[in-house]
Amino acid sequence: MAFDNFALTLFQPPTGSAGGDLLNTLQGGGGSASVSTNPLPALKLALANRAVDITRQSADPQVKRDLAAFTKGIAKAKTPASALADPAVLKVLLTANGLGDQAAYPALARKALLADPSQAGALVNRLSDTRWKTVAATYQFAARGLAVIQTASVQQTLSNAYAEVLWRQSLDATTPGLSNAISFRDQAAKITSVDQILGDKTLRAVVTTALGIPQQIAFQEIGAQEKSITSRLDLKRLGDPRFVDAFTQRYLLATQNASSATQNPSLDSLAVHSAGLIV
Repeated sequence: MAFDNFALTLFQPPTGSAGGDLLNTLQGGGGSASVSTNPLPALKLALANRAVDITRQSADPQVKRDLAAFTKGIAKAKTPASALADPAVLKVLLTANGLGDQAAYPALARKALLADPSQAGALVNRLSDTRWKTVAATYQFAARGLAVIQTASVQQTLSNAYAEVLWRQSLDATTPGLSNAISFRDQAAKITSVDQILGDKTLRAVVTTALGIPQQIAFQEIGAQEKSITSRLDLKRLGDPRFVDAFTQRYLLATQNASSATQNPSLDSLAVHSAGLIV
């Protein structure tokens, strides 16, 4: 996806409208943002160096130890339950599949991943976080036991994904929101319904932040949550690479402003809530 002038004009109000260039507003002023504080170059650099940096992350000694322990745990496991009872296995599996933030809840993880998604009453079909259902359906522990996860190609995919997630976490350490931004760009074209956004922690964070929707939306009725997004965002536009680029940049700038406002509260932080337009 190219970063071009389209991204800089996409969210600009019509000539003569109040508010000026939204990107300048999000950056906290009427002039150009300083490159040293702009997260957009960081995104471009991360995308350009992605393959090389992930390969380097894979070579990290700790990553190698984690993956060796995972492989050993899977090899000696007799059942999916025994595999998921191994902290080394659960750590890599959850992290590689974007559920690393749930590692503190091993009991929930085991129950969710051992559930059968084809059963209407299964736990994964009752959880609001749809990531659990996706992972359960991918590895099919309930229906196929360890057959899927013991496949060499699947284990390689998991190893690559684990290294990539750790690489993304390192990006967030210097540029808040950068990992979410990359994930959103990767998934945007596959989004066809607002429920996909609401059911995915990362997509929800990017979309609501970019649109200036308060996080408290999670306490509203699902219909209200859906409307708050669809009234501001035409999901069909997520199939346009240039729009996705611009929307991703908008998220990063809003995240940067929110972070700055937390450290130095000012009127600039109000820019995060200025996105009441259809995009």
